[in-house]
Amino acid sequence: MHSLIGLPTTIRSLKQKGLRLEKGEILDRDYTGPVLEEVLKTNKVVHEVPIEGIYKGKNVVVAPIRSKKGEVIGALGIVDLLATIDIPSVFQEYIHVMEEVEDAKK
Repeated sequence: MHSLIGLPTTIRSLKQKGLRLEKGEILDRDYTGPVLEEVLKTNKVVHEVPIEGIYKGKNVVVAPIRSKKGEVIGALGIVDLLATIDIPSVFQEYIHVMEEVEDAKK
């Protein structure tokens, strides 16, 4: 997963601490964090800004990894960079750029 998205990624199982990966490197092989722990307890996806831990103050998304029966067996998390982007502003600027391109064609 980390290689696919390139974002800081964490993963752990219900019974063992797991990995913390950033920039293609495994930084910690005995990792857990408060949001991973929350997801292991609730079996629900969590979008949150932790108030403690390595990713304190950063938007994260953590999802449960479930068995075929729907029981939580692990958790996978990423730092959510999209939550920090003002999407409406990005699209508004895109519209202005496209208008300028169209005007330049005339």
